[in-house]
Amino acid sequence: MPLTLEALRSRLPGQPLFAEKDFLFSPEPFPLEPALVEELEKLGHRLHVFQRACNELYHRSLAGKAPAWVAAYLDAGKPGELLDFARQRQFRAALPQVIRPDLLLTPEGFAITELDSVPGGIGLTGWLAETYAAAGHDVLGGAGGMLAGFRSVLGDNADIFVSEEAATYRPEMEWCADLMNRESAAPPAWRVLRAEDGGGTAAVAYRFFELFDLPNIPAAQALMDAAAAGRVRVTPPFKPWMEEKLWLALFWARPLREFWRRELSERHFLRLRDHIPMSWVLDPAPLPHHAVIPGLEISDWREMAEFSQKQRDLVLKVSGFSPLAWGSRGVVAGSDVPGAEWAAAVGHALAEFPHGPRVLMRFAHTRVVEHPYFDPSTGGVRTMRGRVRLCPYYFVAEEKVRLGGVLATIVPADKKIVHGMRDAILVPVVAG
Repeated sequence: MPLTLEALRSRLPGQPLFAEKDFLFSPEPFPLEPALVEELEKLGHRLHVFQRACNELYHRSLAGKAPAWVAAYLDAGKPGELLDFARQRQFRAALPQVIRPDLLLTPEGFAITELDSVPGGIGLTGWLAETYAAAGHDVLGGAGGMLAGFRSVLGDNADIFVSEEAATYRPEMEWCADLMNRESAAPPAWRVLRAEDGGGTAAVAYRFFELFDLPNIPAAQALMDAAAAGRVRVTPPFKPWMEEKLWLALFWARPLREFWRRELSERHFLRLRDHIPMSWVLDPAPLPHHAVIPGLEISDWREMAEFSQKQRDLVLKVSGFSPLAWGSRGVVAGSDVPGAEWAAAVGHALAEFPHGPRVLMRFAHTRVVEHPYFDPSTGGVRTMRGRVRLCPYYFVAEEKVRLGGVLATIVPADKKIVHGMRDAILVPVVAG
């Protein structure tokens, strides 16, 4: 049954789940076709296999058993000390245990535009799932799926380190910890700590800060030392190469095709190819006169500066290890900016290549849906024509992948980049 605005507000925690962030409430969850629900339930395993293959490819590249340019791309702009630490033998197989892809809902299904290993939204999605399930909705992942998944990753005793740079998400992490502590028979064992202060005592630590921010987190060195000594298991691991958008472009690299087929299996390779838009690494290395960049049919990236608006059906992104690499801050949609701005963005991306490659991705055209929401000024129900981003949260424990829940972000149809904003509807997802 639909929720009332009063019912939603009555279940709100004492403080907002996102600091200084607002969104629109809806009386209903977002319905997703059963075929896409089935695909989402399988996607977590496929992405875990993909991340395992990414890690393997990186190490093979370092060892000379795969093209050297793979590791060179992924290491660009990163401190040598961090890379030396991350490459230690005891961390060889460590992978992110929370996988959250950004999926744009398209007429054909969905497009994977990003993989996030340090995602916000765990607490918010958990609260939404709990709230809508209490009203009788069969939300994907179940009422307690998010917290159960998070606990499966961290166990019953963990420190959650949140940096100032990620402070927007501290309230939702505190909500998670508080709820799990209250539900536990043992004394409170989940703590949310300032990453800058350190001071953890648990055997498991959840790293909720980006690796580019390490210079601002001096206490992180003690956590890294403890991880190296085996006293603490840190997740996600301190592996900067695993947090790059670049992997979606490397998936399309022709010289790596057989590697992906072999490591993923033919079935997983083909399904991921259906979902990952064609992407490229903006490497300014000159091509032979008779060669062209596949899919673009140009012989020099600078030719893109002259593309018409129709030809600029492309998205330019910062790959990683930068404050611009999250929150859509380093994203330029080619068809949504003037030609001069697009040309400048291409030139800047090529100039920045030695410090951190940029990724070019084919723009994913999204379907337009209609969904109800509460007008914040009147409390009345209105209908939004909007575009949808789906964020499923997968939790990996003992090689088993579980879907904890799915967050739908619905933004007005005139927005080219689908991202959280004040005029976005945030709801859980149900099969429908």
